Amino acid sequence: MIKVIGLGPGAVESITLGTMNILKNASRIYLRTAKHPTVKYLKDEKIQFETYDDMYENAQNFDDVYEKIAEDLVNKEQKFKNIVYAVPGHPLVAEKSVKLLIELCKNSSIDIDIVPAVSFVDAIFESLKIDMIQGIKIIDAFDIKTQILDKRTGIIITQVYNKFIASDVKLQLMEYYKPDIDIYFIRAAGVKELETIKKIKLYELDRQEDIDYLTSIYIPKNSNAVYDFRDLLDIVEKLRGENGCPWDREQSHESVKRNLIEESYEAVEAIEKNNDDELTEELGDVLFQVVFHSQMGKEEGFFDINDVTDAICKKMIERHPHVFGNIKVKNSKEVLLNWDEIKKKEQGLKSYTEELEHVAKTLPALIRADKVQKKASKIGFDLYNIECVLDKILEEYNEIKNVYKGNERAKIVEEIGDLIFTTVNFARFLDIDPEFALNYTIEKFIKRFAYIENEARSRNIDMKNMTLKEMDYIWEKSKNK
Repeated sequence: MIKVIGLGPGAVESITLGTMNILKNASRIYLRTAKHPTVKYLKDEKIQFETYDDMYENAQNFDDVYEKIAEDLVNKEQKFKNIVYAVPGHPLVAEKSVKLLIELCKNSSIDIDIVPAVSFVDAIFESLKIDMIQGIKIIDAFDIKTQILDKRTGIIITQVYNKFIASDVKLQLMEYYKPDIDIYFIRAAGVKELETIKKIKLYELDRQEDIDYLTSIYIPKNSNAVYDFRDLLDIVEKLRGENGCPWDREQSHESVKRNLIEESYEAVEAIEKNNDDELTEELGDVLFQVVFHSQMGKEEGFFDINDVTDAICKKMIERHPHVFGNIKVKNSKEVLLNWDEIKKKEQGLKSYTEELEHVAKTLPALIRADKVQKKASKIGFDLYNIECVLDKILEEYNEIKNVYKGNERAKIVEEIGDLIFTTVNFARFLDIDPEFALNYTIEKFIKRFAYIENEARSRNIDMKNMTLKEMDYIWEKSKNK
């Protein structure tokens, strides 16, 4: 049996009568650390104990220390049968060694008894006059990078042991909170002769001289922070609400579907410009469209943003078995092969034709043609080499020559489509994005057109009054520029 007791936040008055009875009647007592205000009282009471402080000197990090402590306690229980393990505060509040010990005892079929105690959190509530019912989140400073911060609740950060940790905590908090918000620096909460509580600015946190192992910080609820995803959900809900925006309330999935496409293209343009500020804004516009459609889905009762995030998380996990499962892959090529196979199963595609049909019809035609050709190529339906593609382009070109003067409009459209489709095939063989290639040419055309207009303006001539021959002459000059 291992009895796990808490020594309270540091004041002698916080040690419970039950804890003292256990300590006075135990023969084997082990303290995680002697660096605690109540330890002097234990010595005065002639209570004999051993500590694990020496482990802190030799271990690489705190996780190693806590694992070794838990393992050593299990070994001592097997040797001595009944032992007591004492920790600062409450055994189940920010005490990782106890968490590890509980798991080891479970695996080793060892009885463990957690004895209630007063925690440092209780002392902080009392000192700052905080009503717990308003909501509080407790974070270990060592775990802050994995935590989701939320300005809608008060936050206590424990184990801010030194300036290095305080600096790390400060930087992490300033990614979410404004640097000049008021926070509370708390040292030795509940220990009257040692307690320090002061209001400081967040950016001052690591400048405090009295940071030590008894230090915690408290960030009040509703402190000034960046707008987060929850804010966006609330804003969209308000826009669509009874007292919201008349235009937003009138929209449907159908009426704003093009906005999603347009905002996506603007984000792509920002990427091509290599403009981070513009990309930040455009990605926000894309995200707004996702949330807007999700809000409409919620109002209709069919789905909401949680369904959207749940679906994409499940999809990413299922399509990455080499990351979240036991599948082994050698390279990205195998990743794509697995992805396609998993995708076919998910979408219930039973034939190669269904795979081609599943390529979205709303894609730009050049992109859709490229994707369809790639899928057909995977099963061997493709021209042999690039020379064959060139021959095919000439063949399609000649077919257009034979029909473009005629009256069969449908035939002309068909042959033009064939030529464009074959040109896309040519780009694919050269591993060139046809959409990029065409946009490159469009930009080139616009620049040369601008050159002609500027030349005309320099001569006080309106382009509309120039002959095609004059414009062609300047066009040729622009090529040399």
